[in-house]
Amino acid sequence: MTSVEIKGVQKHYGGFHALKDIDLTIEEGEFVVMVGPSGCGKSTLLKTIAGLETVSSGHLLIKGREVTKLEPGDRGIAMVFQSYALYPHMTVKENMGFGLRMAGRPKQEIDAAVGRAAQILRLEEQLEKKPKQLSGGQRQRVAIGRAITRSPDVFLFDEPLSNLDAALRTQMRVELSTLHAQLGSTMIYVTHDQVEAMTMASRIVVLNRGQIEQVGAPLELYNNPVNLFVAGFLGAPRMNFVAGKVAAADARSAKVVCAGGLTVDFEALIEPVSAGDAVTIGVRPEKLRIDDTTTGLTFSADVRLMEYLGRETIVYAEAGELVTTGSDSGTGVFTVQVGDIRPFTLGTRVSVGFDQRDAYLFAADGRSVTLPKSSAKI
Repeated sequence: MTSVEIKGVQKHYGGFHALKDIDLTIEEGEFVVMVGPSGCGKSTLLKTIAGLETVSSGHLLIKGREVTKLEPGDRGIAMVFQSYALYPHMTVKENMGFGLRMAGRPKQEIDAAVGRAAQILRLEEQLEKKPKQLSGGQRQRVAIGRAITRSPDVFLFDEPLSNLDAALRTQMRVELSTLHAQLGSTMIYVTHDQVEAMTMASRIVVLNRGQIEQVGAPLELYNNPVNLFVAGFLGAPRMNFVAGKVAAADARSAKVVCAGGLTVDFEALIEPVSAGDAVTIGVRPEKLRIDDTTTGLTFSADVRLMEYLGRETIVYAEAGELVTTGSDSGTGVFTVQVGDIRPFTLGTRVSVGFDQRDAYLFAADGRSVTLPKSSAKI
C-alpha cells in the first residue's frame, strides 16, 4: 500500500526554485532517508510533506488522501525536529502526552499512549523528571515518544541526531532502526550524514539543487550511482575521480587514457562514448591497493598523509602526473583505504593499483556509462 505520494511538486521562494518537479512514491512501512548537501532542498521537501511549507504547484497524498492544502494537524503526520522542543516546566510524561491533551483526548487514553511509548523507548523510570534532568539522548527519545503517542500515519524526522555527540548518535541510530522494526510505520528522515542514511534506510533519496538525482536501496546506490554527483556524495572516504580521454571506442567498449599513460579498458558499457571524449574514471578508496603485486593496473604515488583509525588506515598518496577531479585534497591526490593497520612513512613512493573491473566510467555530462556492478545480498 502506498503511504506517501509526491506528484510534480514545485517550490519557489520568489525567484529561487527550491524544489523542481519532485515525483516520489513511498510505500507503507518504508524507512526513507533523504540526503544531500546543504541547500539541496531535503528539509524543504520534508516541510512541504508536513504542511509547514506550502507547495507552489503539484500534489501531496498520504494514504491516498489529498493533503496538499490541509493544515499540518490534519495530515496524519508527526514530526521530530533537530531541536528537542520540550517544555521545560513539564515532566516527561506531560511532554509526551501534550499533543493528545491539546486534542481533547480522555486521560485514560493519554496515559495508555504515554505508557506504551515510554515502554518502547525505555523511559518508564524518567516519566516524572523534567527535561533538564535528562541526557541529550533521553531528551531526543522524549521528543520521539511525543510523536509516537499520536499514532500518526507517517513519522517525519528533520536531522534529529545532529545535536548529539558521536557515541549518542550511534546509539540513537540503533534505537531508531529498532523502533521502526517494532512499529512498522512509515518514516521519512532527513540528514546530511551519509552514515545515517546507509545504515538506517530501506531506500535513500539523493537530492541536489532541488532535484532528485537517484532513489534506491543503500547498497544499490553505493555500487551503482547514476552519475558523478551520487558517486561522490555516497561513500566515506569519497570516490577518487581521475580525468581521462577516450582513445578508442566501439558500441559497447572504450579504451581510456589518463595523464601519465595509465590506460583503463571498459567493456559492456550501457551507453556508448566516442573517441576524443573527455571522461572521468572513478575508483572507490577500498578498491585501491598499495604495493600489491596481484593488482592489474598500477601507478606510482608518494605518501603524503596517514590516518590510523584502529580497524583501518587511510592513506593520501600524490601521483603528480594523474589529474584528480572534484576533490578538495588537490590535484593528483588519491585516497586509499587499507583494511588493517599498516605503517607508512611520509614521502615514501608506493605502487597504487586496482582491478579495472572495479572502475567506473562517467561521460562528459556526468552520467555513469558503466555496466551495473553486483550488489552484496543481505
